This record gives sequence, C-alpha cells and structure tokens, in this order.
Amino acid sequence: MSDNETVALAFSGGLDTTVCVPLLKEEYGYDDVIGVTVDVGQPEEEFEEAYETAEALGLEHYVVDATEEFAEVCFDAVGANADYEGYPLGTALARPVIANAILDVAEEHDCTGLAHGCTGKGNDQLRFEAVWRATDMEVIAPVREMGLTREWEIDYADEKDLPVEAGDGGTWSIDTNLWSRSIEGGQLEDPGYVPPEDIYEWTSQPSDETELVEIAFEAGVPKTVDGEEMDPVAIIEHLNELAGSYGVGRSDLMEDRILGLKVRENYEHPAATTLLAAHEALEGLVLTKEERDFKGTVDEEWSQQAYEGLLDSPLMDSLDAYLMQANAKVTGTVTIKFDGGQARPVARESEYAVYSEEAASFNTETVMGIEQADATGVAKYHGFQARLARDAEEKAKPDLEDE
Repeated sequence: MSDNETVALAFSGGLDTTVCVPLLKEEYGYDDVIGVTVDVGQPEEEFEEAYETAEALGLEHYVVDATEEFAEVCFDAVGANADYEGYPLGTALARPVIANAILDVAEEHDCTGLAHGCTGKGNDQLRFEAVWRATDMEVIAPVREMGLTREWEIDYADEKDLPVEAGDGGTWSIDTNLWSRSIEGGQLEDPGYVPPEDIYEWTSQPSDETELVEIAFEAGVPKTVDGEEMDPVAIIEHLNELAGSYGVGRSDLMEDRILGLKVRENYEHPAATTLLAAHEALEGLVLTKEERDFKGTVDEEWSQQAYEGLLDSPLMDSLDAYLMQANAKVTGTVTIKFDGGQARPVARESEYAVYSEEAASFNTETVMGIEQADATGVAKYHGFQARLARDAEEKAKPDLEDE
C-alpha cells in the first residue's frame, strides 16, 4: 500500500464501526480513516451518537442527507407492490442508497478503500458490496474478515479506551429509517418468545377506534393525503404517525436471509403498509386481469432484486421500464380505513377504471349490447376438457384394475 492511503468507513458510532477505526489502521495499514454517516431518516439521537463518537476518536466525519433520494426509492417500491416474505422492504431499500452516498464521499476525498462493519452472517454486507465492488477501490470488512465476536469487540474497545458504553447498544438490535423500523436480537432470537409491547415505538396497540384517509396517486406515485399535496418525505412521515397511532404496520416473522440463515424479525412500517394497500387497490380498478397477473410476476422479481440490494442491476432497468408503463394508468384516489391494526381500502376512484357499474349491476339485462343468454355458449364450453378427461378416466378404469 502506498503512502497516505485513505479509507471511507460506513460509520454509525456503534460498537462495530467504532472498533473498525483503529483496526483499519493497525491491521490494514491505512493512514487515514474518514467516517461517513448517511441520513435516511434515522432518529436524531443516532446522529448525536455518531458525532460524539467521531469527535472522541478524532475521526474526520461527514454526514450526508439522502432522505429525499431514499423516499423516491420507497415510492418506486410502492409502484412494484414490493414486499419480501410478507413484509414491506425497508432496510434492503436503504442500504444501496447509503452505499452510493458513501461512495460519493470516498471519490470526493480520493479514497482508495471502502469499509463497513457488517458481519459475515447478514444481508447488509452483500448490499453494500454490490455497489462498492463495481469500483476499483479495495473493499474491507474487518468484523467479517477477522471473525470478530461481540465479546472480542467489547474487550478490544475497553483495552483501547474507545468511546463506547461497554459495547452494548441496548437489549435489542434496532435499525430505523424513514420507511421502516426493524427490531431483532436478544430474546427475540427465540421464535417461541412473545415480544413485549415496549419493542414498538412507531405503532400503538390496535384499538377499536377507526379513521378514514384519502390518498391520491398520479401514475402510481402518492401525491396527496386528504387533499393536501406533500413531498414524498412528508407523506411518509405523516402516514407513519397517523397509521401508527392505529396500530397499523407490525410484522413478526421468520425471514430467510440471502445466505440461507433463517432468522426471527420484527418490523414496524405504518406508512409503507398504508401506501402499498392503497396502491394495490387502485391497480385492481385500472388494470386488466392479464396486466395484474403479469405485473405480479414483475413485482415479485423486483422485490427479490431489491431485497438483495441489486437496485442498479440490468434486470432492474428492464423491470423498472415495465413498471413505469404499467403504473401510467394508476391515477386516482383510494380511501383507506384504519381499523383494528389494519389499513383497509374501502373506496377507490379513477378515470382509467376498467369497470362499468351498469355492466356489473344485477339490475341490467345487457352488457354493452351482449345479452345474458349469450353466455350460454360459453358456459357449455367451460370445463369441457375436464369433462373429457374424467370420461376417459372412467373408460380406462377397468383396464387399470385388471393390471
């Protein structure tokens, strides 16, 4: 390694990234380390921790505001009805945004390396590196490469008098961004453990209270809430608070990670749950059955790519192109009812509706000139092959019994 090599570290101020600072110098030979914290909607106290820890370490530290960019990615996910194994994607969407922001800082400061504090067991290592390994910079993961345990890190931090509180960030491991809040670790690692109510911060215990909210979309993108136009960040923040107050957006599930490990995860995602429910309801009004069936396949593939952090893959370019076309007609309003911890679509309107109230009504005889009796021929053919197959089975049965 040449003189004055600099590495950019994804820095949170927690135990893992704090111990990485001296390790990058001692074990990897870097002369300088710069810390980069990316704002994707975390609580203010997390930035305070990063600031204070960086100052105590004497670390050159940068904070990048990527909330608007992240909100746009979240709205892309709405257009794709994106979820993974039943919950709205959150952390997965944020990691490529964070990785790209860190890369920008690294390039600005002529860094030759990029580093993160992820272990070798989780998904985030892959999501960061999917972005970084497209560059000529060295990618370093001290925790993974050195096989570090939490106990070792705590002892090392104590030995080096690093500014971490016994290396313990709390009972649970929590990751928060604008779109979702994940809670894991501790007793939650036991699938049989019933989590206490205090793990939740964004959502209240569901009650019998209800409220209606109207959300307007233009080409699949949320634009207004109850008639008030808002930017993406404001819409998400508003719905997180409103829907969360009705207990909307809790998930408790066993998740299959990219590397094959099965883990117990708890999530909160009030705005995501609300907007996904509203978007899908509007799609049901404006898309044909064939469009909905095919889009479901595209949505699933988009979600899988996003879960793996591959937002910039060539396949995503193609999927995004289709989704933009499919969402062109997803314009209109949806009324959502918050009820018993759910966000239920209860009304929807659009000028692109593939629907005729007159045709669907039981009180009309004809459907655009088609008489009810015209369906008789269709009914006669419906199930025709199945009937032929059953007849063939009956005729062949004696031969089969003789064998």
